Amino acid sequence: MASEVLGKCPVCGSNTEVTKISCNECDTTIEGHFHLCKFCRLTPEQKSFIDVFIKCRGNIKEVEKELGVSYPTVKNRLEDAAGALGYKGEPEPANPTKRKEILDKLNSGEIGVEEALNLLKE
Repeated sequence: MASEVLGKCPVCGSNTEVTKISCNECDTTIEGHFHLCKFCRLTPEQKSFIDVFIKCRGNIKEVEKELGVSYPTVKNRLEDAAGALGYKGEPEPANPTKRKEILDKLNSGEIGVEEALNLLKE
């Protein structure tokens, strides 16, 4: 069974390039510099998520059920895959009330810095 093309170098993480294509039937070989499709550069986890997302026709509630994860996790995975494909999203406007509540809790010692940072990222 053939392996999938690696879109990212496992050593340094840079994009890879296909330089040789061979036919198993007629033994033809073509050498050159060939571009990979942008989906080849996704991680296996991102590909799996995209597969489920398409299977569920983009219905986030169905993706939640299929993967057994929360709405924010689905949104984060979608944003991650979209970013890997080169689609940079608009940052969501920060909720000033929520932000102040988080900072107040941090200031009073109710939560730690790491938890505050995680909450601010949501």
